[in-house]
Amino acid sequence: MIRVLVVDDHEIVRAGVSGLLSAVGDIRIVGEAGSGEEALRAVRELKPDVVFMDVEMPGIGGFEATRRLASTHPQLKVIILTVHDEGPFPKHLMRAGAAGYLNKGADAEEMVRAIHAVLRGDRYIAPIIAQRIAGEIVRGQESPFDTLSEREMQVAMMVIDGSKVPDIATTLCLSPKTVRTYRQRIFEKLRVATDVELTRLSLQYGLLSRPD
Repeated sequence: MIRVLVVDDHEIVRAGVSGLLSAVGDIRIVGEAGSGEEALRAVRELKPDVVFMDVEMPGIGGFEATRRLASTHPQLKVIILTVHDEGPFPKHLMRAGAAGYLNKGADAEEMVRAIHAVLRGDRYIAPIIAQRIAGEIVRGQESPFDTLSEREMQVAMMVIDGSKVPDIATTLCLSPKTVRTYRQRIFEKLRVATDVELTRLSLQYGLLSRPD
């Protein structure tokens, strides 16, 4: 029996994913979590084989939770399940330790296919996302955010989300000085001078959804 943990800050999404996967004979939903911190605790307590992880959540978020789980539980397979299927997210999250990457529009069949693939030791990226990544490379349209390290990407996303330096430092267990250094490097690499310019660039390259 494959033990699965579902992590998302929206209860309706967790319920939907859990419902779809519960109908599959060899899969058992062992729990749900609504934040990155809850995910870390749930993994320690419930010992799942696979975690379906959202990216944008309160606290440390899915990015940092994935990085920590990859470091502390190397046998665990994390599959990202998110609305972000464009831009630099797929590459950065796979580098951070994710074994799979799916869009939230994935059906049960694709989720099961991803589970079986990662448990075999393969990486799984939804075909439509893989095609977009390949197309960006061929057309020379890779995102400037690809130049950031994984830690810089984490800090950038928290800055874009409106988090202040002390809060970022506390969440990521870094000193405020280190966070400020990362922030300066991010600005230099992306050629922006302010948080507003960084946010505009993130909208341009698909890190944020444009308001309706």
